[in-house]
Amino acid sequence: MTQAARPARGPGRRPGPTETREAILAEARELFAEKGYDGASLRAIARAAGVDPALVHHFFGNKEGVFIEAMRFPVDPSVLLPQIMSGPRERLGEVMVRTFLGVWGDAARRAPLLAMLRSAMTNEKAAALMREFVTSALFARAGEVAGVPQIRIQAAAGQMIGLMILRYVLRVEPMASASEDELVELVAPALQRYFG
Repeated sequence: MTQAARPARGPGRRPGPTETREAILAEARELFAEKGYDGASLRAIARAAGVDPALVHHFFGNKEGVFIEAMRFPVDPSVLLPQIMSGPRERLGEVMVRTFLGVWGDAARRAPLLAMLRSAMTNEKAAALMREFVTSALFARAGEVAGVPQIRIQAAAGQMIGLMILRYVLRVEPMASASEDELVELVAPALQRYFG
C-alpha cells in the first residue's frame, strides 16, 4: 500500500502494535511478490510500511522471519533445520523423514504448504519466490550446517516432497495408510545415502 493510499488517522491517534505489524506484513507481501525474496530488503519493507527498520527487526527478527509470517509459511527453517541437523550424522535420514511426517501430518500446517506448492506449479512469480526462499533459507543453510553438497540436500528434499504428495495429496495406498515407523524404515536408508 502506498503512502497516498493509506487512510488518514484521527488527530493524535497512533497505530497500535497489531496495526503496525499487519501493515508491515501487507507491504512485505507486496514487495516479495514484486521483487522476489532476494530483491526485497528489510529496509525497503520498512520504508514501504512507513516505519523504522528497527521496528521490523523487533517484530520479525530478520527478512526470513518477515517472509515466514507474510507468506504464512507453516514452519520456521531456523527452528526446523537445527532439529534435523542436531542429531548424529548417521541418523539424519531417519530424523528428516520423521520431521517431514510431523509437519505434513498436521492438517493445519499442511494446508499452507499445499497452497504454496499449487501456486508455485501454476504461477512463475510464485515459483521464483519459493525457489529463492528455499534456496537461500533452506538448502544453503542446511548445507552449511551438515557440510553436505547442495545437490545431495536437494535430492533428499525432493524425495521427501514426493513422498508427502503421494501420502497426503494423492493418498496413494498403501503409502497413505502406512505407519510412520514403516515409512521411516523404508525411506530413511535411502535418504541417509545422500548424507554420507
